[in-house]
Amino acid sequence: QVQLVESGGGSVQAGGSLRLSCAASGYSFSSVCMGWFRQAPGKEREGVAAIDRDERISYADSVKGRFTLSLSNAKNTLYLEMNSLKPEDTAMYYCAAQSRCRAAGLHTWPYNYWGQGTQVTVSS
Repeated sequence: QVQLVESGGGSVQAGGSLRLSCAASGYSFSSVCMGWFRQAPGKEREGVAAIDRDERISYADSVKGRFTLSLSNAKNTLYLEMNSLKPEDTAMYYCAAQSRCRAAGLHTWPYNYWGQGTQVTVSS
């Protein structure tokens, strides 16, 4: 049973930073396809950052240079370091994983495991 548990969300002012964590259990980190997604009220869920089995990382254009995805194999944890936060980054952030790497990247369809989400609110 794969379980993904996010933490680290909160409320910050614009320009601030947060670090999200996603603790995975029942999921092998030896060949991962995982990512971070977000969904703002009234909007579709969108990809923020993702890592594939070759450890290539992709970012949405809107977060490039501000967000950094990293992985700790020892801790079975995925991280998202978020700097220079903007009000438009406000959303529920989800961690996701693929049971079998079908497609790398920021589309939601290949991901079949999802966490419960952690709220990020950025005020101006």
